[in-house]
Amino acid sequence: LIENVLSLRGDVARVLLPPDANSLAVVARDCFSSTDRVNLIVQDKQPQFQYMSMEEAEVHVEKGFGIWDWCSNEGPDNKVDVILGCAGDVVTMEVVAAAQILREKLPDLKFRVVNVVNLTTLARPKDNVCGMSDIDFSELFTDSRDVVFAFHGYPGAIHKLVHGRPDADRFHVRGFVEEGTTTTPFDMVVRNKADRYHLVMDAINNSKHKPRGSADLKRWCQEKLDRHEEYKVANLQDMPEIADWVFGAPLD
Repeated sequence: LIENVLSLRGDVARVLLPPDANSLAVVARDCFSSTDRVNLIVQDKQPQFQYMSMEEAEVHVEKGFGIWDWCSNEGPDNKVDVILGCAGDVVTMEVVAAAQILREKLPDLKFRVVNVVNLTTLARPKDNVCGMSDIDFSELFTDSRDVVFAFHGYPGAIHKLVHGRPDADRFHVRGFVEEGTTTTPFDMVVRNKADRYHLVMDAINNSKHKPRGSADLKRWCQEKLDRHEEYKVANLQDMPEIADWVFGAPLD
């Protein structure tokens, strides 16, 4: 469905993926008051976190994208080694969780978290009237750093949108890859390799700078994935450290 809406002209169609309740409220208000436009809102049925105040959500939805400084770990003069992007509520939670792991366990890796709420802003302005300017795109994603982008849909949709942007091949999209069954919420993202542990390993793999401790953190992530597999088979639910996770809680 996302791909079908994206195939329509930008002046008559938008794909919106609000990351929390306040942004959903703003998106819904804007969509219900619009006319002569197809608005696709993508929202999960699982409980989600609240990241923004209503005022912050208004600004975020108006732009359609933004840098989340509160969970990023940028270096001097905003220098970054890799960028974590996200579009969609569940994958946004996984990116935020991955950001916490990197901040605490590999602080010398510098990264930026970018959330996109209006998917069509990723396109070039000449391809879509909603597309962000070249300057905005460069400020978000730079022109050269690799981007690990978690998306609530097929990865190909993002690759099509960023076609023609500077070095578009540096976008490594993690999304739905036809893996899914009746299982736990976290196992769904693990099966599609869009979970926090795979994203941390992706960030390390795609950063040209490998700080000391990178290999140890990758091993730690793999151990967590192995433990998850054992736990969900034995208990038919997610591990408490996943189910009860909140940003800033101590990591073991």
